[in-house]
Amino acid sequence: MTAQTLDQQFAGAMGSLFGPDFPDTVGLAVSGGGDSMAMLVLAHNWARVWGVGLRVATVDHDLRDGSAAEAAMVAAECAQLGHPHDTLKWQSWDGQGNLQDAARRARLRLIGEWRADLRYVLMGHTRDDLAETFLMRVQRGSGVDGLAAMASRRDVPEGFTIVRPLLGMARADLRHYLHVLKMPWADDPSNDDPQFARVKVRQAMAALDLDTDRLADTAQALSLAREALQARALDVAGRVVHVQQGDVVLDRDGMAGVERETQLRLLAASVQYVASNPYRPRRAPLDSTLDTVLAGGTATLHGALLAAKGAQIVVTRELAAVAKLTAPSDEIWDNRWQIIGPHAPDLAIRALGDAITDCPDWRKTGLSRASLMSSPAVWRGQTLICAPIAGYNPVWTARIVADFQSFLVSH
Repeated sequence: MTAQTLDQQFAGAMGSLFGPDFPDTVGLAVSGGGDSMAMLVLAHNWARVWGVGLRVATVDHDLRDGSAAEAAMVAAECAQLGHPHDTLKWQSWDGQGNLQDAARRARLRLIGEWRADLRYVLMGHTRDDLAETFLMRVQRGSGVDGLAAMASRRDVPEGFTIVRPLLGMARADLRHYLHVLKMPWADDPSNDDPQFARVKVRQAMAALDLDTDRLADTAQALSLAREALQARALDVAGRVVHVQQGDVVLDRDGMAGVERETQLRLLAASVQYVASNPYRPRRAPLDSTLDTVLAGGTATLHGALLAAKGAQIVVTRELAAVAKLTAPSDEIWDNRWQIIGPHAPDLAIRALGDAITDCPDWRKTGLSRASLMSSPAVWRGQTLICAPIAGYNPVWTARIVADFQSFLVSH
């Protein structure tokens, strides 16, 4: 495949991703590896034609020798091409848990802090990544959502949209493109380290001579199935779900009358919405929790408390998950609550907690004690100033910053 053909492919991808109105400036996350360096050159050629500005960031995870030199290489190439570049250093890993997952989360956080007013950030995931991710998730026993191809555009909680214009391109073609143009790139030694699941899958694909295109096509076919299932869940949600002062209330009979896949989607979205969690609960505990609440029981999951109450299932925030969470009164609390009122530097938002006993009218709200205890309250030191959801001193009001229907679509 010629370099010109890749440029045409890239231009076509950007056209379909953005339509006729391109943003003034887009960001690029460029690690220095072959995929992202090819993306840098392709984006440079495209941006010159369409008059779009580029800003480039490299996340240096500082986990091995050579990472700083790779970031410097990207910076030097950006200088040659005429695009601003910043190196973002991650130095906060405590050595616990899954390194690759921690690094991925750190990348999103650092890019979110770096981007300023940029809405779109390009990332260099390729057709090979689609195939590898598909097999990794097969091994984990993922369902349709996990097996479906990664989206070419995805909004992330860090406040920007990831754009993946290389999903139709093969890694080998991108390397050839760089060879032809004599562009440098770095080979990360971890890409050959079999302790990482992706490397094991990549090696297995080579050993078994698996067809990357067929695997990627399967993942993309499952994306269509995922869209249909999401549409079905959204339709049912309009009939069986409503939000009450931050709680999600589901109609038990309505839930019982639909297929289990839709039940699970609605319950997962309800839990994620209430807990402000971008990640879906794992299938086994989600299955168990669904059975419990449909049978009339109570459970906790993913930072949410779920309780069957007569004809309803009520999903509320778990107090233990927010008991120590604090924020200035003029900032978003628990990633979802905004307090509107006379802010001051000495005021903070915390959960109401046991101070519910200071709210004589809380029973008039129609909400459960558990729900109100985990709701936001305004404090001055240890003094309760306002509990807007519990009806105490309603000089302040509280509102949820996310709409459930929109949340269901995006998650």
